[in-house]
Amino acid sequence: MISIVIADDYPLVREGISAMLRRHADLNIVAEASNGHEAIREVIAHRPDLLLLDLRMPDMKGPEVTHAVLTRFPDMKVLILTTYETDGDILPAIEAGANGYLLKDVEPSLLADAIRNTVAGETILAPRAARAVANQLHPSQRTELSEQERKVLALAADGRTNRQIASSLFISETTVKTYFSRIFVKLQVSDRTAAVAKMLRKP
Repeated sequence: MISIVIADDYPLVREGISAMLRRHADLNIVAEASNGHEAIREVIAHRPDLLLLDLRMPDMKGPEVTHAVLTRFPDMKVLILTTYETDGDILPAIEAGANGYLLKDVEPSLLADAIRNTVAGETILAPRAARAVANQLHPSQRTELSEQERKVLALAADGRTNRQIASSLFISETTVKTYFSRIFVKLQVSDRTAAVAKMLRKP
């Protein structure tokens, strides 16, 4: 069972997401929150596998909540689910350590799969979010992996977790997630497995 806390300031949205996810036997909604501070309290109380987080709430923004949660629980997964899709919305969430960024027009079945894949360690980016990461890169950086990105991917190919990669390279787990986001864009893949496979195919 994957335990989930849902945080969204609109009750109707929370109820709709919760009802949809409860149809899946392996997804367990352990709590709901209507604002950022409540989300943090529920995460501390329940320590879920994943926080499904709206980007903008009355008291705290998604990146602030993400940072606060991951500071306490570095292994927890945070998946942003929002209607906002500008670079200014997306990049702070990714930089704060969010494992994924999806828009609320996502198909219900795809959201369930995204939750499973996020908990499994993948980075899930809506196409607009992937483009935002790509736009952050200088044109000369958009295809070739940097030396540090190659090191991250090589460690991933060796079966290392994000925490182990961070420890090996003396960087934070948030930085590892950011590297993976850029790697996925450059290699035009959507997950770690595909990135490793593509790297291994290169001569």
